[in-house]
Amino acid sequence: MTVTDVIQMRRFPEPAASLRLIKPITWFPPMWAYVCGLISSGASPVGQWHLVILGVLLAGPIVCGMSQAANDWCDRHVDAINEPDRPIPSGRIPGRWGLYIALAMSVLSLVVGWQLGIWGFGATVVGVLAAWAYSAEPVRLKRSGWWGPGLVGLSYESLPWFTGAAVLSAGAPSAAVVVIALLYGIGAHGIMTLNDFKALEGDRQMGVNSLPVTLGPEKAAKVACFVMAVPQVVVIAFLALWDRPLHALGVAGVLLVQFWAMTVMFKDPKAKAPWYNGTGVLLYVSGMMIAAFALRGMA
Repeated sequence: MTVTDVIQMRRFPEPAASLRLIKPITWFPPMWAYVCGLISSGASPVGQWHLVILGVLLAGPIVCGMSQAANDWCDRHVDAINEPDRPIPSGRIPGRWGLYIALAMSVLSLVVGWQLGIWGFGATVVGVLAAWAYSAEPVRLKRSGWWGPGLVGLSYESLPWFTGAAVLSAGAPSAAVVVIALLYGIGAHGIMTLNDFKALEGDRQMGVNSLPVTLGPEKAAKVACFVMAVPQVVVIAFLALWDRPLHALGVAGVLLVQFWAMTVMFKDPKAKAPWYNGTGVLLYVSGMMIAAFALRGMA
């Protein structure tokens, strides 16, 4: 009996495969954005540490983990082409267990979100709906290289930022917080586009019209970088306008280093996109934190 035979006979998910299904590496952006929201609110976490910890867990392992499980279940046919060793197509998560895990985590998300008050619960509902709208038929916004990455960018960056600010201050965030959170969410569209490079062949075969498929790797890389850069330029302008020159310079500095990384990626977009996702994205989120501290000073 081969290893493959054993995998196909499995009745319950393999624990390690279940962890891989919810992709811990993807939890960082929404957790970071939630912390940016907490900081930008200007409210003190003293006496409210449970909201800090619960919100970070909700943004990362729970809601983001749920979205990854839902996406893997809905993408199992594409993954069988792109990455057949992933948990569901490999059989390490057999039958409909991938769907059951995603549904159970959706319920868990709502239960935990309820503990964060009306603002936290409302944001959680939006996040859960967005996750399923992105991956599942008949909506499946993932089929669009414009709507799909846009929804994920707003869900990963703007929504948790807004949530963190609203939960800690127990009210609607200031207009400045909302504007900066939206700008970074819009810019994250480019990050999501670069992330689509790894699924280029499977997306092409399965009719997923990601920008790397519809525009080609070279043009898609340029569009992604443009979409990432423009909102950051606007953030710099706002910070300067709001009399936060040092913070504006800080965001400008990390953007300049991103420009260098972009030139490296443009030499071979298909091969260098994963590298940029590690290098350029770190710089991008560093700018987010600088902007969060600038907003805190305005509160």
